[in-house]
This record gives sequence, structure tokens and C-alpha cells, in this order.
Amino acid sequence: MNLTNAEEGIEYIISSIDTDDEELNSFLFSLGCYSGEPITVIKRRKSGCVVSIKDGRYNIDIQLAKAIKI
Repeated sequence: MNLTNAEEGIEYIISSIDTDDEELNSFLFSLGCYSGEPITVIKRRKSGCVVSIKDGRYNIDIQLAKAIKI
């Protein structure tokens, strides 16, 4: 299951991130978005969703939401 299927307000644990882009992986790691970390979908939108990772809130697009497996 990925973030596009997640319910709003429920905390999930990231199981993996499926992307071949090393720069994107490094960016996500700097946000605290990596395997084993909790993530919560705050609000879902057509173009993506707003997520809470650690102490921050981030707006991610639909492609990235599909790459984050929970």
C-alpha cells in the first residue's frame, strides 16, 4: 500500500521508498522520510497530499506519494 491509499489522520510506518532517483532519496532522507519512520497523511488533494514527518509538514506530489510504501 502507498500513501495515496492511506487514511487521513492515521500514523503509518514507512516500509520502503520505491524510486531510482538517488537525489530524491537523499532529499527524503534529510526530511526524515525513510524506512521504519512514522508518517501521517494530514490532508489529501488532487495533486498530492500534505504529510507529517517527524516535526514537519510537507506537501508532496502524487508521484512521490505513490513511491512511499507503507
